Amino acid sequence: MSFSQVAISIPASPTIALNEEARLLREKGEPVIHLGIGEPKNKTPIAAILGSAAKLNSGDVKYAPTDGNPSLKKAIIRYTEENYDRVVAPQNIIVSDGAKQSIWNILFAILNPQDEVIILSPYWVSYPEMVRMIGGLPVIVTPEDGSFIPSFEEIERVVGSYTKAIIVNSPNNPSGMIYPETLIAKIVELCESKNIFMICDDIYHKLVFDGKSATPAYQFTGKDIENSKIIAVNGVAKLYGMTGFRIGWVVAPKKMVEIMTNIQTQTTTCVSPVMQAAAEGALTGIQSNVESLRLTMQNNRDILMQELRSFTDVRCFKPEGTFYALPDFRAYCGTALVKNSVELSKFLLKKALVVTVPGKDFGIEGHLRLSYAGSVKDLTEGFERMKWALDPNAPSDIYIGDRKLIRDWM
Repeated sequence: MSFSQVAISIPASPTIALNEEARLLREKGEPVIHLGIGEPKNKTPIAAILGSAAKLNSGDVKYAPTDGNPSLKKAIIRYTEENYDRVVAPQNIIVSDGAKQSIWNILFAILNPQDEVIILSPYWVSYPEMVRMIGGLPVIVTPEDGSFIPSFEEIERVVGSYTKAIIVNSPNNPSGMIYPETLIAKIVELCESKNIFMICDDIYHKLVFDGKSATPAYQFTGKDIENSKIIAVNGVAKLYGMTGFRIGWVVAPKKMVEIMTNIQTQTTTCVSPVMQAAAEGALTGIQSNVESLRLTMQNNRDILMQELRSFTDVRCFKPEGTFYALPDFRAYCGTALVKNSVELSKFLLKKALVVTVPGKDFGIEGHLRLSYAGSVKDLTEGFERMKWALDPNAPSDIYIGDRKLIRDWM
């Protein structure tokens, strides 16, 4: 068989691949603990369930407008006014099958072959691959000081004549860090002065801890939606724990939305009206579930940090939002057992039946992305297993499921 060079160059999503491997192990009855998946364990908000059920019960489930149902767009307009302090029109919004498709549509709309997109490391795994698939070139900015927040000077240094956009994800997946307001303000100024798009992936913007906030980029421009270079991406997957509903949206100038609508017309046509009804229910229903999820994630974050401190030679910046951490496991890499983060993840899955995600896939080698979106029991037991597998100071025996295992590789 013959396939396109672009297609065969696309790696499998590491998170999806690990999810599948964990699923197969569970089907065999193995007691796998998943610390890799970015998926809260909460139940879908009742307002979302009722909204989708009402649409199903009507029996009227047909094609929807390509850019989204008017009633959902109305709810997104209100959400934007309340959370971004910006007045937008329906023509400024397009609804897509998840925030991932939203970002794809943006990149497809703005990139010509060889155009560059600046991506701040650590980054979500799909950003560079989507840029490459469209024919663009990802330009990675890795903080030189070893932190997870690049300086403005590091970003400015790589801006060139082919730079078309900068992707900013704050709070950040995978590190959980919130970019400082001063940095966001400078990036806004840079983009507007250089005619560069600022793509703001705000999917975690309310999942913040310790009284912190992720200030929207719109707060640092005096321009309206039509004239600003800021493009905002959001959705219901993370804030409402509705990952399976696949509803995301973009707030952008009308002309860009028109182009993205044409793109979507030729790809997915429209978003399921049942799923849109669910998203509308979530946005217009009681919002206490968002705060409840945030508090749960903050508590889980605290437990994660406590567990990490019990490791020998593991360091971790305290996450300020999301439900991820990116601890430094380099002390356990470069050994006879494991050479890098990919081998470390495989080792932990094989020996301890714990799923983690290699930091290499997020642009930071020697680290592991750990999700604390699951239960407290999974967190504590997962870390106990990891310590047993890696830390020579941990007890050499452990029960995993109903089996007693002895560590014999140190």
